[in-house]
Amino acid sequence: MPGRKRKADAAPEASKNDTNEIEEPERENLEYINITTHTGHFGSKPIKMNWGAATPEERGPVIATVKHGGQRNAIGAHSGGYCIYTALAVAAGELNPSHVPNLSQTSPVFDIGPFPSWKDPKAIVTIDPWGGCVTSAFQEYYAKGYDIRPTIAVTKAHIDFPEVKEAIRSGRLVPDGKILLPSGQTLVTKAAIEPVWYLPGVAERFGCSEATLRQALFKETNMMYPELLTRTDIKLFLPPIGGLTVYMWGDPTTIPDENVPLTVRVHDECNGSDVFGSDICTCRPYLAHAIEECVKGAQEGGNGVVVYYRKEGRALGEVTKYLVYNMRKRAEGGDLASEYFNCTHRVAGITDTRFQAMMPDALHWLGITKIDRFISMSDMKYDAIVKSGIKIVERVPIPPELVPEDAQVEIAAKVFVGYHGGSAYSVTEEDLKKVKGRS
Repeated sequence: MPGRKRKADAAPEASKNDTNEIEEPERENLEYINITTHTGHFGSKPIKMNWGAATPEERGPVIATVKHGGQRNAIGAHSGGYCIYTALAVAAGELNPSHVPNLSQTSPVFDIGPFPSWKDPKAIVTIDPWGGCVTSAFQEYYAKGYDIRPTIAVTKAHIDFPEVKEAIRSGRLVPDGKILLPSGQTLVTKAAIEPVWYLPGVAERFGCSEATLRQALFKETNMMYPELLTRTDIKLFLPPIGGLTVYMWGDPTTIPDENVPLTVRVHDECNGSDVFGSDICTCRPYLAHAIEECVKGAQEGGNGVVVYYRKEGRALGEVTKYLVYNMRKRAEGGDLASEYFNCTHRVAGITDTRFQAMMPDALHWLGITKIDRFISMSDMKYDAIVKSGIKIVERVPIPPELVPEDAQVEIAAKVFVGYHGGSAYSVTEEDLKKVKGRS
């Protein structure tokens, strides 16, 4: 294309919409492969991105589809790791790579924001706050023919959770026909969110330079994204990781209202427990307890929120987690609470990579400024939320009777290192040495 070539060391051309005029979208030849290290292709004229701007017009849309290569303003691909399955569908001839989604009738089921946090470039750095309303926020771009993908979808659902039915049978919950049906189903609003990282903000959260962050991401992904190093002017990264889901009980439009009581749990994925009921940890019991408390709170006129992050095995992965399980169960002296964290460190070199510094973004996206009841014992989650400016009134530990026998190892180890046990838990060094799981 005439005018596309530029010198390798030249700055990207200024986009026409720097003067508030939206330029015509490029139409890539999808049969031709552009190598991103070649000049004049990837992001040669990126659409403006003013992260944290007051309006979507000032900020600009996230452009990360393959159709507008020169105008892309984000590194990576939509859908996280699922983009690989998209590639397989294209390779198999089942998906036309030029397909553009029909987004009519897909807008969120209730209006969210904008909140002050959306306009603060430091409050939200891992989510595109406008990602659920792109068709309305960026209408002019769609009218020009841009392929802009939502990174957030909000819908309604009926949730059928066995422990809720048990709570009804025991009398702890009473169906009201609005939040909780006689069948045991609960009515929720839920939002699926894909990560969009603003790299300068992520680096600041971790107390490192943006260059250090980019280099680590480049190296630890086996150099999958050279643009992390070659295009430091492009500040957005769509990482190949799982996203998160937010479940809301009650009236979601009142979640930001500090006068409406709010119950919250931030839960990190544990497939073995959450789905299959493994008793080596407290994950599903705590999740079930949180759902029960959210339902109660909503029935009493408040709201309940569960944020479910895809961070399997403390974000170390399920394979690593199972290796640790084997080490624990085969250890000389048995599965001791005193060795709980040490086993993880021996296998992974670290005990936890969830790094809760990024976690509060989902709460800020909802406009939350106060949590009345935080259903969590984690000191890391509590500290991250409070540091981000959200007030927490009460912390609620898991009731001791809900802790599975083999999970006593986990709960004792965590309370000993600082997890909030309230009046329900107290673990001394001598107590820790006595707690042992089954072999």
